[in-house]
Amino acid sequence: MLSLSIASPSTIIFSPKPHIPIPKSSSSSSSSFNGVKIQKHIRVPPQRVSFSPSSSVVMMSKRLDEMKEIRTKTTEEINEEVVDLKGELLMLRLQKSARNEFKSSDFGRMRKRIARMLTVKRERELEEGINKRLSRKLDRQWKKSIVVRPPPSLKKLQEEEAAAEAEKSA
Repeated sequence: MLSLSIASPSTIIFSPKPHIPIPKSSSSSSSSFNGVKIQKHIRVPPQRVSFSPSSSVVMMSKRLDEMKEIRTKTTEEINEEVVDLKGELLMLRLQKSARNEFKSSDFGRMRKRIARMLTVKRERELEEGINKRLSRKLDRQWKKSIVVRPPPSLKKLQEEEAAAEAEKSA
């Protein structure tokens, strides 16, 4: 049998305790485990964890820079980029379903970028005085007018494959 003694917050000492016979009960199975006794209660002060504010500031400034960059674009450019990003998102989903290697963090990153762009688009609509109902109607019309096209990453991949085929044949 061991008893637990705490000398200081940083050290823990186990010291053997002499065996004290315990009267046996009428139960069929006997156990040699008598428990652990904590001799002294010491409150350990919580460790202070220092957070570096510079890391969160850097992330915030990147996000603000990205929002400034998005706000400089026209609404048509934002619409085009949203279509491209949604195509990229589709390509990631296809990679995931085919069990190819991909970065799972790209899903969230692309969805957030799409959301930021749509937020800027909606801000502009509010400045123009377009209410929610009309905005939804315009959004439906815009979605119907989208011409399905491959995303930029797929275009690059196809160009690289074509270049590789040209090198092999030449």
